[in-house]
Amino acid sequence: MTDEDILELFWKRIERALSECRRKYGAYVRTAAMNILGSREDAREVENDVYLDAWNTIPPRRPLPLAPYLGMLSRRGAIDRLRADARRKRGSGQYRLTLDELRECAGDDGRALDDRLALRQTLDAFLSGLSERDRDIFLRRYWWVCPIREIARDTRQGESAVKTALYRMRQKLRETLEQEGLL
Repeated sequence: MTDEDILELFWKRIERALSECRRKYGAYVRTAAMNILGSREDAREVENDVYLDAWNTIPPRRPLPLAPYLGMLSRRGAIDRLRADARRKRGSGQYRLTLDELRECAGDDGRALDDRLALRQTLDAFLSGLSERDRDIFLRRYWWVCPIREIARDTRQGESAVKTALYRMRQKLRETLEQEGLL
């Protein structure tokens, strides 16, 4: 079933839209949450929340393609769960580790890091200046919170090469943020 067909089910408020989303994008949504939370059980709960969020936001939205929208809902839900879940320490999963890495280029004020990275224009300019390979590595690490080992495997590089590339990109991001007066 195509994304357009699934969206049409949402617009007509036919519950089959949820099962079609799960069938087509379930693994994708769970992986996005799992990379942040580090728990399969929590990732499945976030996945269920994603389908509820999609049900509640489509309509009025008509997100095409559907995958990035569901991925964004999954990432947001996982981060919200991580922050709100008092029984889990913030250091679990990959999310905390990636924020610590980015703190090197963004300064010591970790609280403001999320706000700084939310400045879409600056980050978009930074990302558009990267090669396709580097942009893929950067986004996989810092947006999708993939472990370095997984990025290295998928890009057919050594872990040290990925770490070096990420270090250089963080340095370049720091320079960009300084030039824009964000540091």
